[in-house]
Amino acid sequence: MKEDDRFEIERALDLIPHVIGASWATTWFRLNKIKKPTRDEYRNKVVEHIKFLENLMDSFPKSDNFQEITSFTKKRYREEIEKILEGENSEVEKRFDRFMNYG
Repeated sequence: MKEDDRFEIERALDLIPHVIGASWATTWFRLNKIKKPTRDEYRNKVVEHIKFLENLMDSFPKSDNFQEITSFTKKRYREEIEKILEGENSEVEKRFDRFMNYG
C-alpha cells in the first residue's frame, strides 16, 4: 500500500484521540464535577470515548481492494489506544494538563 493511500486515515487517527476522545472525556469530567481525576482515569475515559468509533474501523467494504487499508486502520487504531493508556500520546497528555490547570 502506498503512503498516499493511507495518508488521510493516518491523519484522522492522529486527531481522534485529542479532538474527540479528550474533548468528550473533559466534558464528562466537568459535567460530573470531577475536578481532579488521575491521569489514568483521564486516559481511560479518553479511550472509552474513542471506542465508540470502533465500528468505523470496519466500515470499508469487505472486498480485496480494501483488505490492506482495513488491516492497517485496525492496527493503527489499536496502537493509538495503547499509546494513550501508556501516556505516550503527547496531545492527550497536554489536554489533561490543560484540564488540570484551567479546569
